[in-house]
Amino acid sequence: MKPLRKLALTAAVLLAAVPLGAQVKSYKDIKTPPLHKLTIEQPKRIQLANGLVVFLIEDHELPLINGSAEWHGGERDVPAEKAGLTRIYSQSWRTGGTESKTGDQLDDFLEARAAHVETFADNDSTAININVLKDDFDAVFPIFVDLIEHPAFRQEKIDLAKTQLNTSISRRNDDPQSVARRELTKLGYGAGSIYAREPEYATAAAVTRDDLLAFHKRVTRPNNMIIGFSGDFDATAMEKKLRAAFEPWPKGPQVSRTAPNDINPAKPGLYFVAKDDVTQTNVSLVGPGIVRNNPDYYAVAVMNEVYGANYTGHLFNQIRSKKGLSYNPSGSMRAEWDHPGLFVSSMGTKSNTTIESVNAMRGEVRALVETPITAVEVADAKETILNQFIFQFDSKDKLLSQQMRLEFYGYPADYYQRYAANIEKVTPADVERVAKKYINPNQLAVLVVGKEKDFEKPLASLGEVHPIDITIPEPGQKPAAAAGAAAAAPAASSAEGLALAKKVRDFFGGQAKVDAVQTTHTTGSMTVKTPNGPMEMEFDNTMKYPDAHRNVMKTPMGEVTMVYTNDTAFMVTPMGAQDMPGSQSTAMRNDGRNDLLLVLKNIGKPGYTFNVAGAEKDGQMLEISNGTSTMKWVVDPATGKLLRKIAQGRQGETVTEYTEWKSFGGLNVPVAFKATTNGQPSGEGKMTVVEINPAVDPKVFEKPATK
Repeated sequence: MKPLRKLALTAAVLLAAVPLGAQVKSYKDIKTPPLHKLTIEQPKRIQLANGLVVFLIEDHELPLINGSAEWHGGERDVPAEKAGLTRIYSQSWRTGGTESKTGDQLDDFLEARAAHVETFADNDSTAININVLKDDFDAVFPIFVDLIEHPAFRQEKIDLAKTQLNTSISRRNDDPQSVARRELTKLGYGAGSIYAREPEYATAAAVTRDDLLAFHKRVTRPNNMIIGFSGDFDATAMEKKLRAAFEPWPKGPQVSRTAPNDINPAKPGLYFVAKDDVTQTNVSLVGPGIVRNNPDYYAVAVMNEVYGANYTGHLFNQIRSKKGLSYNPSGSMRAEWDHPGLFVSSMGTKSNTTIESVNAMRGEVRALVETPITAVEVADAKETILNQFIFQFDSKDKLLSQQMRLEFYGYPADYYQRYAANIEKVTPADVERVAKKYINPNQLAVLVVGKEKDFEKPLASLGEVHPIDITIPEPGQKPAAAAGAAAAAPAASSAEGLALAKKVRDFFGGQAKVDAVQTTHTTGSMTVKTPNGPMEMEFDNTMKYPDAHRNVMKTPMGEVTMVYTNDTAFMVTPMGAQDMPGSQSTAMRNDGRNDLLLVLKNIGKPGYTFNVAGAEKDGQMLEISNGTSTMKWVVDPATGKLLRKIAQGRQGETVTEYTEWKSFGGLNVPVAFKATTNGQPSGEGKMTVVEINPAVDPKVFEKPATK
């Protein structure tokens, strides 16, 4: 629609809303009619015999055809030591050409037809797009298919992609806003999380052509793929072409679609990145967010509009309009499609208003949680969301993209049909409830990126400062210690620490009994608190000391088995067996090194240190480092009884209280526990079977053969 025609129609609607002869004293007097009910056109969905899902929607406005194929498998599915693999992969996939044509030959062929075929990969998906004139489709479409089924990944293009990635690494600290976004993500998810992982020179260098071919082969399967086309075609004829191209392709092993639970946020506190080449400070607050399928998502969406919307939100009105501290502050609780997002509030400010800005931002977060939300704010926010909603569906390409996204993440096909009604149901009480439920002002990490000597006060005036080293490691160097990570292990145990650790070992049954344990098998049940209520599950754990662990969890969603040994780490879900992502296996191994018996077996041995770290009202604090992480035990100094364990976990600080002990063959074992995370009850459990030194079949630690 032409702009002048749009303007004329808008004016006509407004004039029609005012009675003839009436005087309008305020824009508030203009009553607009309610929005029409939105009907969203649905693309045609087809599923081939090999599991491939196809969406088609005709659009005859222009003689163009747009298409894409997308499948599960991205950066979060590669080992940490090869971080950056998918960036090299997506670049060299298209430029590397196919087995029959080089990338340069494809460039010439496509350029002559003004056509585009491009490849992509991100954290959880891999994709290829095609854009072509209708008359050239039959000539270009085979390239699209060939790149999916027969990519070549030629070495010279891999080398070029690595050079480009290394250039990106070398310049990643140039832009302070990019630095702030990157480090904020690390604080929110944990520096080692796959959701915050950054490639380094060493990890890029470790990627080989064989790695790229193996990754492509592992994830590129018809039963893991969604294809969509929109444009000037007949849907029946297009379906026939797609069936001819893809239906002979045999189904492969199922690729896992479960998002890794790889979240270990930094402790709440004040974190600082020194950037002396800037005149502005970037201030950010971060905490946990939600997954989009959370029933509270709609109330959170309205809360975000009330809190962080441009021109009307709390942040804009207070931080910019009233205090003049920032041009464009922003804030929202993000909801990712298959894993929790982050709650983020950010602003840029002058260096000499840094401390004031941190306090102002903290104050706005606290006000969001503690100050009642008005009915007018909620009504305005809902109206804004609903008015903007239609623009997600104003083209056939968008309709197709939205439906493919729902299919990709397993959401109901009518999700968007119900979206407006769910937004309309949100009440002020709902907004207040979710703000209090999901935002804890005292549990947020604060990130400051700037030039401290220009601040109006020392940053330490706000509390303890945790510096973040953003130095880029040279090839072969290890990355700097991450912010919020456990402190490096002390050089040695203290005599007091060793003595207290030995008392705990004596309480368990003594060194001889502890050292005699070679295997354990335990079963039981536990209840875990989740945002959607308590979840009951059963567990079956097998340990073969020192380095083999098998954990089977029976949950309402199905059975999950996780196994790690010194040589392998994998998981088995209802979707099949798969290698565990590098960061997840590292986290599981680190947790295993904190196993109570394993720690007791290593008293006085290299790799573990024990130091007394103060007193609690009912015991002494024993700090234990295993070289990669640190935890604390609270011990009754008179008896050596272990009262509780304190550890930094994926969701924050978890305190595990051991509430019941039993003896098995002269070995005392805690059989019941209650846990709190960040001060809130998070779960409890009890063992029903405890076996010491049972016979264990080594095959239970072997990865099942892929079917």
